[in-house]
Amino acid sequence: MNMTFDLKPRASMRDGRPGLGADPLYAVIKQSVTEGIQSGALKPGDRLPSEAELVDRFGVSRMTANRALRELQKEGVIIRHAGVGSFIAEQQPIGHMIEIRNIADEIRGRGHEYHAEVVENAALKSDADSAPLLGVAIGTSVFHSIIVHYEAGEPLQLEDRYVLAAIAPGYCNLDFSEHTPNEYLTQVAPIERFEHRVRSVMPEPRVRKLLHMRAGEPALVMTRRTWSQGRVASFATLTHPGNRFELTAAL
Repeated sequence: MNMTFDLKPRASMRDGRPGLGADPLYAVIKQSVTEGIQSGALKPGDRLPSEAELVDRFGVSRMTANRALRELQKEGVIIRHAGVGSFIAEQQPIGHMIEIRNIADEIRGRGHEYHAEVVENAALKSDADSAPLLGVAIGTSVFHSIIVHYEAGEPLQLEDRYVLAAIAPGYCNLDFSEHTPNEYLTQVAPIERFEHRVRSVMPEPRVRKLLHMRAGEPALVMTRRTWSQGRVASFATLTHPGNRFELTAAL
């Protein structure tokens, strides 16, 4: 293991409960890992400290250390093996090559009919799972939408998206059955930068049902985080049936 933590908890933070202007400790742990990857100090396959070691180094509870590792796993940054440990995942080399395109335009550009079914579009307060995705404190106003995008009558993409309410205040009042969130967000929150991660997974039963997938059929999942006005504006998980979707990129 060649990982070194240089960040230390601020005096105003105790066990993941930030003081005024402070980041929660689980976010500090995550940032330390991210910076290690970006600097090259951490490479794919490197083992991270255990939860117990994180507790000791950062002076946090086991719950806080577990949350940091759990969120890093959800974002595809690390791989966790029960009874073995947590390891830096292979980073996808094509993320910077993918441009953000509107799925409705893609489908219509292929000469096919596009439509969408909105499963959910609600205003809520961010919780322990959603807050780190947008880099905000728990209890921040956000929107959560779940939309199935169809190509020629077949579901092609399940879009599960969190949006920062302060950046796109009218989001939950819109009908996304014909126009996509991408179209709206591009107008009200022009993208300053973004990141993509792509991986293959075996989807949960709920996802299989929404995408009309057979048991045992793999899915291609892309997570997309976008920034606008200096903040994270949106975090989307885009799931596609493996046999109905192809990801291409070119320079």
